[in-house]
Amino acid sequence: MSPQALHAVKGHGTRNDFVLLDGRDGLDLTPTLVRALADRRGGVGGDGVIRLVASARLDDGGAALAEDPAATWFMDYRNADGSLAQMCGNGARVFAAWLERLGLWDPAAGDVVVGTRAGAKRIRREAGPDDEPWYAVDMGGWFLPGGSAAVDAGGDVEVTVRGLPVARPALRVDVGNPHAVLAVASGDELAGADLTVAPVVSPPDPEGQNVELVLPLGEREEGGRRVGVVAMRVFERGVGETQSCGTGAVAAALAVRAWAGDDAPDVWRVQVPGGVLRVTVLPDGHAELAGPAVLVADVAVDWLALAG
Repeated sequence: MSPQALHAVKGHGTRNDFVLLDGRDGLDLTPTLVRALADRRGGVGGDGVIRLVASARLDDGGAALAEDPAATWFMDYRNADGSLAQMCGNGARVFAAWLERLGLWDPAAGDVVVGTRAGAKRIRREAGPDDEPWYAVDMGGWFLPGGSAAVDAGGDVEVTVRGLPVARPALRVDVGNPHAVLAVASGDELAGADLTVAPVVSPPDPEGQNVELVLPLGEREEGGRRVGVVAMRVFERGVGETQSCGTGAVAAALAVRAWAGDDAPDVWRVQVPGGVLRVTVLPDGHAELAGPAVLVADVAVDWLALAG
């Protein structure tokens, strides 16, 4: 590989795609480099960029190590616009699959713990549909910033979405990063929303937030248990509409579960444009996200061409 070549890996989780960089030897990840790599015309293309780095080398990684000393590796995630993000559920699964390929994790030996800006996250591999490898991430604790009063009111912010006739109440959900979840009444409304323009949230989160549009689709029996089903589209801060969002899927399931009341299921199937994810509310108050992770390409990026 020539000195001007940067090695990258392309991966996706339900078509939420990422450029993966090995920073163990000290690769500096700047916002300019992130934007260039994520560019779908002039770069590799992706919804975000993930750098692998030793947790001990970063302040955020040190905090993750203090939480769990097993969090040796840190998932340094950046949105496509170069901004920092606390957490990415689809990215965490893709990161785990990459650790496995690199020989830094053996799933047969147990879970891997990954450092993120939202804390240490434990990930395991399981058999998915048709024995496809799935990765399940303990996303940690979650909360509703507006509490039960917001649930009773239907939400605690208003969101205006182009293509929907009026502003809608939305429920704020924090799963390590901020979300606003609003319900739509039909598949036509879900499909008709124009997410080429950022929804307007009032009042806005100072750091911005992801906005999820959800359509509850009822419940079904699955393996002897009740499973809730929702369809979702998402506008991610710093990115735009994506084919999937892991933290968004968790937020969507938690919001619909809260609206449904005390008898709501603890397991949810979230249908996103890029596939299907499973969200499980765990007994310890955490939420788990499970789904596929695919590594599709190894890429030698020409530094000079990228800079041009």
